[in-house]
Amino acid sequence: MNMFPPSAFVPLLACLLPLMSATVVQDFNHIERCKDSLYMGTPPRGFTDTKLKRICQRYMDRPRFVTLYDPQKRIPVYSAYTFKKTEGDRRVDYPWMFEPQLAEVDGNGNMQPFPTGYLHMKFEDSQAVLDDYSDVVLYERGHLNPDQHQSTPHDRAATYTLTNVVPEIREFNIGPWREYEERIRVRLNNFCRGTAYIVTGVTTRGNMIRRNNQDRVAIPEDVWSAYCCTEYDRNAPHNVRIRFPTYAVLAKNAKEGNSVNEMPVQELEMFLRSHLDVDQNLQLFYDNCISPSPLPLYLQHTI
Repeated sequence: MNMFPPSAFVPLLACLLPLMSATVVQDFNHIERCKDSLYMGTPPRGFTDTKLKRICQRYMDRPRFVTLYDPQKRIPVYSAYTFKKTEGDRRVDYPWMFEPQLAEVDGNGNMQPFPTGYLHMKFEDSQAVLDDYSDVVLYERGHLNPDQHQSTPHDRAATYTLTNVVPEIREFNIGPWREYEERIRVRLNNFCRGTAYIVTGVTTRGNMIRRNNQDRVAIPEDVWSAYCCTEYDRNAPHNVRIRFPTYAVLAKNAKEGNSVNEMPVQELEMFLRSHLDVDQNLQLFYDNCISPSPLPLYLQHTI
């Protein structure tokens, strides 16, 4: 016997629907498949600033990757994604998009293309817009999750949201950093046998892109990245094998002195602890990207 009339469930559904569709979330682990972009379903640990927004980047009704976003600086702190094997070609015909959920809770949770006309001020207040980059000649829109690390048209299109973009010095963006993205693409294509998880982010020092005499978009001081692939080719050359299961890079976002330096992830984490608003428990990958053993310790000698 049904003790409750159907109307009794309407308020409950109204409460649940925003949770099912919202893109800005309280926890990456709690919304459908956001956590699929994270190693062991666990986001980087140690980011304590409560003003940062967690974005489950949805495009065409599917989560594509995740971003920790700073609405005051109007740039991502990091984007985390799974690498897809690809030939590395770049597309330039995707529309640039924005994230409505940073400004309002209604809608379907998908990123949206920028309109050709008026965009409400509430969106400009919460994130970068195309006008912020239109008259800037020194900087390129630099992807943290680059399209050439994705394979399907929809996954690639999803990278063209300004919430996945930071201002990168042109010479750095088209030079050392692009070369690094290609080097990692080839390495993971050839030697990662399972899923590769990548986290790419920035540090800042207070420099801003200004528009209409207002500080608008923070300019990164450093760009960093790390990957985790626990299933890799054990017969790879030694100089490749030592860079698995996890490795990292750090570079200056500058016109000169911008070489990309590879290093162990723990070395990058040590640098980030003193250059980001994080606590001393900062960890980019769960358990330092150590492959979980299928057997308890006392049985491991039997395999």
